[in-house]
Parts: sequence; C-alpha cells; structure tokens
Amino acid sequence: MMKLNWGMIGGGEGSQIGPAHRLGAQADGNFNLAAAALDADPAKGRAYAQSLGVPADRAYGDWREMLAGETAREDRIDLVTVATPNATHYEITKAFLEAGFHVLCEKPMTMTVEQGEDIVRTARAAGRICAVNYCYSAYPMVRQMRAMVRAGEIGKVRLVVTNFSHGHHGDATDADNPRVRWRYDPAMAGVSGQFADCGIHALHMASFIVGDEVEKVSADFASTIASRVLEDDAMVNFRMASGTVGRLWTSSVAIGRQHGFDIQIFGETGGMRWASEQPNQVYYTPVGGRTQIMEKGESGLCSDAARLSRVAIAHPEGFPLAVANIYVDLAAAIRGGSSDGLPLAEDGLRSMAAVYASVASAKADGAWTDARPPMFR
Repeated sequence: MMKLNWGMIGGGEGSQIGPAHRLGAQADGNFNLAAAALDADPAKGRAYAQSLGVPADRAYGDWREMLAGETAREDRIDLVTVATPNATHYEITKAFLEAGFHVLCEKPMTMTVEQGEDIVRTARAAGRICAVNYCYSAYPMVRQMRAMVRAGEIGKVRLVVTNFSHGHHGDATDADNPRVRWRYDPAMAGVSGQFADCGIHALHMASFIVGDEVEKVSADFASTIASRVLEDDAMVNFRMASGTVGRLWTSSVAIGRQHGFDIQIFGETGGMRWASEQPNQVYYTPVGGRTQIMEKGESGLCSDAARLSRVAIAHPEGFPLAVANIYVDLAAAIRGGSSDGLPLAEDGLRSMAAVYASVASAKADGAWTDARPPMFR
C-alpha cells in the first residue's frame, strides 16, 4: 500500500513532543514526512526539516507558506500534524481543514469553547478528519479495558477514579523558568493551567473507556505557589450522562510522583486499574474473585488490543508507540476505514467545555456546573 504524505507544523529541534510524532507517524510505514514548518525561526525550521529528509522545496518557513505550497501541489500532504503552542492551534487547524487537509492537533485543540465548536463544524463541512492527540487512549491495554466495558464484563460502571499528577513544577525556586512559567500564565495558557495541561487527558480517558460523556463538574483549584495565576493543583468531581460518578485529581506539585497517570473503573460485577508507568498491564478483579494481572500480548485479548500490540509479551511498549497507534488508526480512517477509537474534534471540544466549566465551578466554591458544549446540549 502506498505511503501517505504527512506534514508537520511545530515540534522542531528540542521539542518535547516532536520526536514522538516523528517516530510514531513513521513506525508502521503508513506515512512519509513530506513537508514541514518546524520552528518559529524560519531559517532554523527549514534547516532542521531538511536534516530530517524533507525536500528543500517543502521545508517551509511558516505554516502559511506551507498551506499555500501544499495546496498547490498534486502530491499534496494527506495529513498535517499541528504541534505548535496552544494559542495557535485553532487558526492553523481551521485553515488546513478548510483547504481540504486531514488534521491531527495536539491538545488542547482550542483555547475557547466557541473555537472548539467552530472546528467541529468546519471538519464536518469539509468532510475531513480532525483528530486530537489523546494518545494515552491508544495503549493496547486501555483498548482492552474499553472492550471489556463494552462487552459488559464488569457490569454497569458505577465509579471512575483517575489522576494525572506529577511533581516536576513543585520547586518554587524554579517558578520563573520560562519553560515552566508560561503554563501558569493566562496570556499563554488560557483560563486553566494544570487541568487543561494534564487533567483533560484523564477526563478524556474516563469517557473513552466508559463510553459515556461528562455532564457536570464540581471543581476545587489551587495555586500552591503564590506567583502562579493559574492552578497547579485541581480536584474535579464529575458526573456522567448515565449516572456514573467520577473523581479526578491532577497536580504539578506532587513531588515524588514522576508521571502519575492512572485510572480505575469500578462496575457492578468487577473493577479494573491501569497506570501509564506500567502500561502493559491491567489489574482486573471480578466481584467475589481474585485479582488477575492481564498482560499485553497474551492470548485472549480483544482484537483492538491484539492489533495495536507490536512486540512480544513481557517486552515494554512506551509512549512513542502509543502515539504510533493514533497514526495507525488515522491511516486506516484516511483510507476509508473505521475511525472507532480515534479521538476526534468532538472530544477536543468536550475537553475544552469541561475546562471552562471547571474554572467556573472553582470560582463558585465547587458549585455543580454544566460541562457540555452548547452545541451538544
């Protein structure tokens, strides 16, 4: 099967997320990095793109030049990844969708709910895929949990407990580090700090596994380092459409925690737990029974978990391969297959609506607040 042409905006040299996208997109031979605008400095971006094998005439200085150049080509890119600073996601994503390109956008997809609704409408009108990089949902054993919930193996879900908490911003003496400071600056990060950065991964994961949407939230935000305007710690209670109860904690000041993303699903007849630091395993306990450890790569897993497992049992698969699984599903969808499992613009919109609702709730001393986007009410 012919490779699809892929382009990338942002994620240049020294980027945290750029290498994961480049490894992931090209891991399975589905995509060829054909075009790029990788840096805010045009010269640096062009040079780095060419060092990665991008032809000189498709190593662009900025995204507008890339949009014009690729729109005019017969061999234009099939997919563009937007990995730029948060405030630019909306403008770039909308422009490429309107020009007929499929888009994978880093989270958060937009800075406002209104922008998110516009992206959903734009993608639908254009008939293009707009995916959002909630890549943790693409780990094989997360897909296994989702399949078990769908099959009714733990009965009706009663409770979800999840957290995404680390301590890497817990040093007050490092609070003015530019790589840290922007995350708590409303001018650069928007209305929320830690919840919009990490908490929405956990919230999306809850909806993804359970197959239900968050209807309302009750939040408590804290800026534990005095110089920060936005929160560095948040507790968010949520209720889902079917009545499932949710508890979510997210923090960047939990010193001693490294990555700290895990989720527990409790149903009428069983419970499950997954943690990103041990992503190959799901702990499953049937009611009245013993806890079992389910391993990635073992026999008897769902077809989705088996399809997205790449190496033999007991061999670890890490973050770049979870990103790669997003690209596997994107390639299949672009070629006309199912988009089941892909986090789409609708998911990005729901996340932003939950962010705004949680901010409003926190300001109102935890009052329950409708978390649904207006267009989905």
